[in-house]
Amino acid sequence: MNTFEEKLNHLEKLTADIKRSDISLEDALKDFEEGIKLAAGMEKELDQIEGKIQILMNEPHPMAKDNPPEMELFNDERELNGTRK
Repeated sequence: MNTFEEKLNHLEKLTADIKRSDISLEDALKDFEEGIKLAAGMEKELDQIEGKIQILMNEPHPMAKDNPPEMELFNDERELNGTRK
């Protein structure tokens, strides 16, 4: 899973699986543990993105001709998603 959206879809699938009436307790616990780890990682990812947004928003004149955005702020995200350019 590379993108945040893929992780979210997987988390939704795990949630739906846990709610099934025919799931064993062991499988439900396994899915729950995986979901907790996945959600924690996604929360960390969102915190990093929020920090980057705050940095961009606190620049004196964002997007001015003499103050272009610092794209290296997003390098970590691209590397995580395997879309580094």
